Amino acid sequence: MEGLVVNVDFWRGKRVLVTGHSGFKGSWLSLWLQKSGAVVAGYALPPPSVESLYELASVGGGMQSTFADIRNLESVKGVIKRFEPEVVFHLAAQPIVRLSYDIPVETIETNVMGSTNLLEAVRSSKSCRVVVVITSDKCYENKEWMWGYREGEAMGGHDPYSGSKGCVELITSAYRRSFFEGGNGRPIAVATARAGNVIGGGDFAMYRIIPDIMAAIRRRETLKIRSPNAIRPWQHVLEPLSGYLLLAEKLWENPKEYAEGWNFGPSLDEAKTVRWIVEKLRELWAEEFSWELDTQAAPHEAHFLTLDSSKARMKLGWKPRWNLETTLKVIVEWNEAYARNEPLRDVVMQQITQYEASS
Repeated sequence: MEGLVVNVDFWRGKRVLVTGHSGFKGSWLSLWLQKSGAVVAGYALPPPSVESLYELASVGGGMQSTFADIRNLESVKGVIKRFEPEVVFHLAAQPIVRLSYDIPVETIETNVMGSTNLLEAVRSSKSCRVVVVITSDKCYENKEWMWGYREGEAMGGHDPYSGSKGCVELITSAYRRSFFEGGNGRPIAVATARAGNVIGGGDFAMYRIIPDIMAAIRRRETLKIRSPNAIRPWQHVLEPLSGYLLLAEKLWENPKEYAEGWNFGPSLDEAKTVRWIVEKLRELWAEEFSWELDTQAAPHEAHFLTLDSSKARMKLGWKPRWNLETTLKVIVEWNEAYARNEPLRDVVMQQITQYEASS
């Protein structure tokens, strides 16, 4: 089988901490780790009282959970000390670009100081060997280039969210060089991972196109779209997660070679407009739905942004497994199962198995 196959032998029995485990990506990752036999703990804010994948898929049933704020350093230190993780995936964040205009201070505190707290807590850990800090494709200074950004491009950001993710990259690099490369303490392999626009079943966040479409369908409302011609590197949530898992394995085996920044994005020809996504979902969905342009003033968002993942393909052996049409198909299948009140933990596990078996 070509491409990535998660090494179950590696993950079986590994003690893994996932920050942000109550969120969309964190829930999928936590379930994949549980499926692979890892001993999983999570640290995050409680899931929202409205719909959440964490609750719908019973994510907490197979792991230890601590519900607390990543901005609380002593609390973060406490969970590291109690659980003694060997591997940490740091996903806890305020992840919405548009929301960062409304709560810029909270966004920066959560993303920048929250990440700093995690790295500081790991610094005193005697158990941890690998940390993967998840940032974003929006960490790059976006020049609206028609080619993908590579790992060595300048960090930046027009909005508070993007700026905060650029800061996280710089802070992680500083901690790695100052504390984690063996010169001033026990070596810990620390890398950052940048993914594109992640989509999949169970995402209920505001200001995201797939949740907006599904909510409009359920409510039988006309969908309003802000930027139908904006182009994004869309990918199923399992794509970057597979990269994170593979990166962690490589960091464990050879920290000096892999402790750096990594892109995990789709092929350039999979970067499509918002309009394309909407029209393709109209083809796949059993019921008709309509959309219209949202003419209300909105804060700045990038028009064109893609990633170059050549380094991950060549050095990690990672590659995307699902094209965008397959991705949208499995999203429709997930939402149809949700509408039928099927057990969604089983649906997620089945889709993970389907992804692992694909090539």
